[in-house]
Amino acid sequence: MNIVVIGAGFGGIATAIRLQASGHQVTLIDKRDKLGGRAYVYELSGFKFDGGPTIITAPWLIEELFDVSGKPMQDYVKLVQLNPFYNIRFEDGSVFHYNNDADYLIEQIRAFNPNDVAGYERFYQASQAVFNKGLPLMTKPFGNITDMVKVAPDMVELQSFKSVAGFVNQYIQDERLRQVFSFHPLLIGGNPFQSTSIYAMIHKLEQAFGIWFAMGGTGALVEGLRRLFIDIGGKVLLNTEVTEIVIDAKTKRATGVNTNNHGYIGADAVVSNADVAFTYLNLIPAKYRRKWSDKRIKSLRYSMSLFVLYFGTNRQYEHMAHHEILMGKRYRDWIEDIFTRKYLPDDFSLYLHRPTATDPSLAPSGCDCFYVLAPVPHLGGNVDWKTMAKPFRDRIVKYLEEKYLPDLSQHIVTEHYIDPLHFRFDLNSYLGSAFSIEPTLFQSAYFRPHNQSEDISNLYFVGAGTHPGAGIPGVLSSSKIVAQMISPKEG
Repeated sequence: MNIVVIGAGFGGIATAIRLQASGHQVTLIDKRDKLGGRAYVYELSGFKFDGGPTIITAPWLIEELFDVSGKPMQDYVKLVQLNPFYNIRFEDGSVFHYNNDADYLIEQIRAFNPNDVAGYERFYQASQAVFNKGLPLMTKPFGNITDMVKVAPDMVELQSFKSVAGFVNQYIQDERLRQVFSFHPLLIGGNPFQSTSIYAMIHKLEQAFGIWFAMGGTGALVEGLRRLFIDIGGKVLLNTEVTEIVIDAKTKRATGVNTNNHGYIGADAVVSNADVAFTYLNLIPAKYRRKWSDKRIKSLRYSMSLFVLYFGTNRQYEHMAHHEILMGKRYRDWIEDIFTRKYLPDDFSLYLHRPTATDPSLAPSGCDCFYVLAPVPHLGGNVDWKTMAKPFRDRIVKYLEEKYLPDLSQHIVTEHYIDPLHFRFDLNSYLGSAFSIEPTLFQSAYFRPHNQSEDISNLYFVGAGTHPGAGIPGVLSSSKIVAQMISPKEG
C-alpha cells in the first residue's frame, strides 16, 4: 500500500519505519524544515539544544525499529545509561539522587525519613504489580468497549481509580519523598493529583530499564531514525503542510492528502502524528466526523503547556547533573494553579536539562548547554504571552541564579525560548497544549481518541493524543499498535 504519515515526531517516524519495513511505500510529511516534531533541534552559536523530549526509557522500543528494518542500531545511534537519573532538589537544600541502585535509594529514604523505608518497600511492590499488568496494555489497542471490560478487574485491583499522588501517599509520609515518587506524570503532561495511578508503573520501568541518553542529543536519535527510514526506501517531504485529509464522500475513506506545495498525494491509508484535536478540527470536514464532532473535541481536558528557555553559558556548572528536578515551595497548590485555575503562579517547579554533563560536544569547549522547562497553563487561561514571555524568562533566570547557577545572567551567551504560542502555531497543538489530551482515568485507553478513527476506517493516529499517551515510550508504543493494525504481521 501507499501510506502517508502526517507529522514527523517520534510517533510518525517510528510508524513510517515500521510500515516501510513491512513492505509498504511510505511518505513522511512535516511542515517544518527538519524531522523531530517536539524533538526539533535548535543550533545557536556552536550550541545544540534538543527542543523537547530528552528522557529515554524503554530503550527496546527504539531497538525494535532497527530490528524490524534489518539494520544494526549501533550504525545509527549510540545510547548511554545515566546515573543519576535525576537529582531532585528542594528549597530546604536537600537533594535526592534518583537512580536504580536499590540499596542507595533506601539509604537516601532513611536519611529523609526513617519511617518511610518500609512504606517505600510496599510502594515498590505495588508499582511492580502495576507494571506487570500495565506494560502489556501500552501496545494493545482499545478500539472496543469490550477491550476495556476485559481489563477492568485488573484496573480495580491495581487501584487505577486513584491518582498517582493518592497511590504514592498511602505508602509515603515525608512530603519531599511524596514528590520524589509522584512527579513523573508532569513529564507527560499529567497532573499527579488527577492522572490515573497506572502511571505509577513509571517508577518500576525506570528501576528495571534505566534512563538513557542518545550521544549527540535527542536530535542525533532523530537523525539516526531519519537515515534508517531513507535507507530502507522511505520518502520524506519537509517544509510541506498538509491542508486537508481528502475523504471519498461515498466510501467515507481517506484517499490521500492535499498539501501546500506538493498538491494532492494519494494514499491507501493515512496516519496522523499531528495533534489529534488539530487533525479532526482542521483537516477533516465536520460532515465526516459523526463521532468526533467539534463539540466533543473541545469538551476534552487538555494538558498544560510549557515555557522552555534554551541557553548556553561560557562557563560550566559541574555541580549540576544531566537531569535536575527543581521543586518549589508549593506542590499541590502550584499544580492546581496551572491545571485547574490556569493561572501563571509567581513560584516555580522546574526541569533543568544539562546534556553537556554527558556529552560535552553539544557546546563549545569550556561551555555548558542547558534548557529549563517550566509547566504553565495552556491557552485556555488568560495569560498574554506576547507581553508575559520576557518577564517570565527574567524571573526564571533570577531564580536559577539565586538558587542553583551562580552569576548565571553574566554567563549566558546565547538563548532562545518557546511558549504556548509556539505549541499552538508552530506545532499545531490545540490550545497550545504541550502533551495533547490530559492523561486522566476517563481520558485513557478506550476513553482516549482511538488509534484507528471510528469515523474514517483507514485513518490512524499515533502520538501523544491517542493511546497510550505522551512520552517517548507512549508515542513509540502507539506506532507499534498502528503498524500492527495496518500490517498484522509487523513486528
